[in-house]
Amino acid sequence: MPWANGRGTTIEILRCDDAAAKVWRFSMATIAENGPFSQFPGIDRNLTVIDGPGFDLQGDASLRADPMRPLAFSGDIALCAQNVTGVSVDFNVMTRRSLPRPKVEVVQNQSVAAAPGATLCLFALGNARFGNTLIKRHDFLWSATAATATGAPFLAIHLFTSAP
Repeated sequence: MPWANGRGTTIEILRCDDAAAKVWRFSMATIAENGPFSQFPGIDRNLTVIDGPGFDLQGDASLRADPMRPLAFSGDIALCAQNVTGVSVDFNVMTRRSLPRPKVEVVQNQSVAAAPGATLCLFALGNARFGNTLIKRHDFLWSATAATATGAPFLAIHLFTSAP
């Protein structure tokens, strides 16, 4: 799907909308040049560079998107990607601001369970195993049960689908 600002595309992995608007979305995008990020009013964003050197985000805030370091920020603020020195691929979690912010973490060779009140989602960054399930690069597991993640790293997303 094309970016709202028309400067690239996003691969949408899973999305939930209601009659009012977006509730949450998981996606991947490629950042290959300096330029503006799309704004998403009322949305909280969490971006993790999963491939490439990363980049700076400058504008209403100064942020650094480093590889394998989840970065949370408001979708309301105006930001531009700067200091793009190579192609980076990022994984995005966007949630309606009325929901608790998701917890996104990089996990490898460790036990993983959902945070209380959250749905556990996993995104594989390479060939790996989650418990007895073999998964390949960019496979996505929704509502995973507690197990040990081995092999390549995963992004573990603890998604809260309702307010407390």
